[in-house]
Amino acid sequence: MAASDFVACAQHGRAEVISAFHRKLQERAISARLYEITLREFLNETRGGACRWLPLSERVFERAELVYARLPATIFLRAADALHLSTASHGFRDIHSNDTKLLSAAPHFGLRGLNVIDYSGPRMCISVRFLETFDSDVRVDLCGGKTRVPE
Repeated sequence: MAASDFVACAQHGRAEVISAFHRKLQERAISARLYEITLREFLNETRGGACRWLPLSERVFERAELVYARLPATIFLRAADALHLSTASHGFRDIHSNDTKLLSAAPHFGLRGLNVIDYSGPRMCISVRFLETFDSDVRVDLCGGKTRVPE
């Protein structure tokens, strides 16, 4: 792990990570073999406790509804990102991402958005060990944000 023993992520982030891997397979950015290895390693990391998958409780949905009700029309916020932000707002002060849309909405959830690309402090990302196999230009959705795969 980069800065801690685990990262925390809204539960649906698990499907988002796998979807990002599959998208790279579909785009032919990675081979079928690399996809299999990456997926297996991600699942091993997940089962090993590398990411704490936070439940999408009724409180999470209620918080998202409240924020959307008051969100300025100038803020673009995807539903999946709202769930990440709402989940993080229950116990966290910061959210780490390089998704500028998610980061611009973070303050509306009472969160400080930290860009994992531009941010110079500790980073939160899934273990680099299984990501090193990716091309350095690939970006992968990890735990509620996009992380640049190290070179």
